[in-house]
Amino acid sequence: MKIGLFGGTFDPVHLGHLLLADQALEAADLDEIWWIPAGEPPHKLEKKVTPSMHRVNMVKQAISGNPRFRLCLTEVNRSGPSYTVDTVKELVRIRPDASFHLLVGADSVNDLPRWHEIGTILRLVRVVAMGRPGHDRRPLPEEVAKRLQWIPDAVETGISSTEIRRRLVAGKSVRYMVPEPVLRYIRENRLYES
Repeated sequence: MKIGLFGGTFDPVHLGHLLLADQALEAADLDEIWWIPAGEPPHKLEKKVTPSMHRVNMVKQAISGNPRFRLCLTEVNRSGPSYTVDTVKELVRIRPDASFHLLVGADSVNDLPRWHEIGTILRLVRVVAMGRPGHDRRPLPEEVAKRLQWIPDAVETGISSTEIRRRLVAGKSVRYMVPEPVLRYIRENRLYES
């Protein structure tokens, strides 16, 4: 089984996330995508992040209509910073029969050589990068480049969680940026209010 691992803060999950995941299923010939909300994102320890319970519930709402999308709570159930290498090691241990493919956005590809224990990650998974028009592709070290599959024609929306939060704080509409059940959850739980 070929499984895509799609990790992120998902604060909140939005239609751009869903679009990229759906394209990755087809382009990388994956059987499933496992959505992995970050517990404590190490790159956001100084920033306010919505409690994981709410981020998990929003992802549940967003992916409920796709039988090939699964929720994976590996990171939120683990204490401490959520390093990708720890998640990958755990999932490979649990499912040694699976072939794992780590999904990353084009903006993260240039940072891969600086990821915590990138050599171990690359030994255990392939990386699927969702390219986008106008993205600056820098040369990568050979160990990264040979384990990287570019999906060059990914449709990218430009929607960002940061912009959604900013609009919600300002009382502006985010309709058509997040799935309707996610928007309902945000309103019911009064998330991202000023």
